[in-house]
Amino acid sequence: MTADRTAPRGEPEGPGRAHRPALRALGAAGAVLALVGGCGTAMPGTSPAPPVPAPGGTAEPTEEDVGAWLDGLLPASLEAAGIAGAAVAVVRDGEILTARGYGRADTGTGYEYGETAAGDITAEPVDPDRTLFRMGSVTKVFTATAVMQLVEAGELDLDADIGEYLDFPLETSFDEPVTLRHLLTHTAGFEEAVAGMMLPEGAEPDLRAHLSTDPPEQVYEPGTVPAYSNYGYTLAGYIVERASGTPYAEYIDENVLAPIGMDDSSARQPLPEDLEPLLSQGYETDDGRPQDFETVTGAPAGGLSATATDMARFMLAHLDPERSGGPSLLEPETRELMQAPALDEETLGGLAEGPRMTLGLFEEDRNGRRIVGHGGDTNFFHTHMQLYPEEGTGVFVAFNSTGKDGAATVGLREAVMSGFADRYFPAGEGDREAPPPKDEGRAEEMAGTYVPSRSMHSNFLRTVDLAQETRVAARPDGTILVSPGPETGAPTAYEEIEPWVWREVGGRRILTARVEDGRVDALGYASAFSLLPADPERSSAVALPVLAASTGLLLLVVLSWPVGAVLRRRLRPPGRERAGRAARAATRAAVGATLAAFAGWAAVIGMAMSLQEVSPLLLRALQVAQAAGMAGTVPAALVLFGDVRRKAGWARCPGGALVLAALVGCGWFAVSFNLVAPDISY
Repeated sequence: MTADRTAPRGEPEGPGRAHRPALRALGAAGAVLALVGGCGTAMPGTSPAPPVPAPGGTAEPTEEDVGAWLDGLLPASLEAAGIAGAAVAVVRDGEILTARGYGRADTGTGYEYGETAAGDITAEPVDPDRTLFRMGSVTKVFTATAVMQLVEAGELDLDADIGEYLDFPLETSFDEPVTLRHLLTHTAGFEEAVAGMMLPEGAEPDLRAHLSTDPPEQVYEPGTVPAYSNYGYTLAGYIVERASGTPYAEYIDENVLAPIGMDDSSARQPLPEDLEPLLSQGYETDDGRPQDFETVTGAPAGGLSATATDMARFMLAHLDPERSGGPSLLEPETRELMQAPALDEETLGGLAEGPRMTLGLFEEDRNGRRIVGHGGDTNFFHTHMQLYPEEGTGVFVAFNSTGKDGAATVGLREAVMSGFADRYFPAGEGDREAPPPKDEGRAEEMAGTYVPSRSMHSNFLRTVDLAQETRVAARPDGTILVSPGPETGAPTAYEEIEPWVWREVGGRRILTARVEDGRVDALGYASAFSLLPADPERSSAVALPVLAASTGLLLLVVLSWPVGAVLRRRLRPPGRERAGRAARAATRAAVGATLAAFAGWAAVIGMAMSLQEVSPLLLRALQVAQAAGMAGTVPAALVLFGDVRRKAGWARCPGGALVLAALVGCGWFAVSFNLVAPDISY
């Protein structure tokens, strides 16, 4: 499934840092959205490792030089990062310039934790021609290619309502129909969904069941908000299946892989028997145990397995096969259409001034060169592919481990991709223009708190937004400070280079703003991702203090019960213990139910965001406990009213008021973040 540069959340400086300890229960959220994303850029809130230094200089991309450069970069970097193995392929002018393997496809160790005895397995090196890696979201480029083949054949229309191609009703929230153009550009408007993303080893995906059972809600008008969506690409793959009359994996193998000689690769899950022994093991770190095969439920979003050499063939087919005489998957006009930005300012507004999605690829331009690409991750495999259409060049890299710090492949991919661009296609003088004067007024208008468009809206995982807020602050010099930077995971300064277009100070990342009715309503970055203004009432600045104060008070109340019991036995104020006894008992039950519910939600959120299955019965039980706590505001109010009426004393009345306020605060949080929403699908 697919991920977008897996990395844990950092601890960024700036406003709101004091709330970070309260977010630990949500900490897995950023990582899992990475693990289910799989695009060509780091997820908001990730904390990528710094790029690994590589041999400097500018050179011609020859087989000898590229090989020497990669050999000087990767072996030591893999060892330092705790990554077992990697494979790289580079193509140029219709030929495979080099395909290289590094490290181990199987370390031969770690089996003592499984059924195989240590010593029965020998280490296997990575062979770029034969070792398969899981592709993660790079699979989406294959799915998009299949769609474009059927568009070219007249079987599909990019701008038709996809309801025409489906055999189940697609629930939508807007009048604008969803089209294949929307699916391929991640603008169909669906919220994120994480349940059921992975299947048990050996299971085969059922696309129709996955798509039609508890689908995510459509929360944005189609075409208007970039919000990376595995569900959307799975829909596109199912439409390929429906239009072709061939199961998705079979179509990819026969119509995308076979024509260009990708004979050692497959979209099938599990892999065919002849390929299964060639698959690299997946690892957390190079000294860990090999992990099980990851079966992606939404196969069109991340189920492909391929070798580096086969990926080189795929890149050649998407560059200029006519010039080299190689096999082609698409006609030149279709290929050009697929690699061109697919939406404009008509629907995207000011977001169209930054990087945009093509029909399946991210714009990843660098040094004035046009680059389109895609990255991907599963839990253990991490990949990236970039194409230089004008230069007839392509680069692919894959890793079979996440690494020691959980973000190691982020820096390594950056080192390979950006290092390749800077070494062989450096920026010219015209690409280093100084920015125009800044407009301090626009910096002030950019200031605020934002949340990712790629998030959960309709269920209890809305709480994850609290762990993913981005704050933008205007600085006196007209620049803005974005904390954390959406692609860096650390506070990042941007300077305005055009009205509402901002560039990373000292860097190349672009942030664009869309302004509607005089206010910023979206920030765009990295083609398929955007940030939206946070609801002030649901921001961490409001929600976390309310939650912390309310639960803290209830915990103090629980701790005070034994002390109160002792004092009551000694003092026994006449009549008071009998008056309102039922209301006090109900209030105590509500306090206990509320604390139990929040403890349960913390555990459940962690489970869901680490892709563990959560029982619907458990979710309903937590909702019952939460509702019982909310209902406890009634007896708590009765207790307070009785104490005031009886003039119960200076301690009882304020204490009762605080208990009532705490229950109200917890109830507000539960309602605001959908903890008691009827829909428990996630």
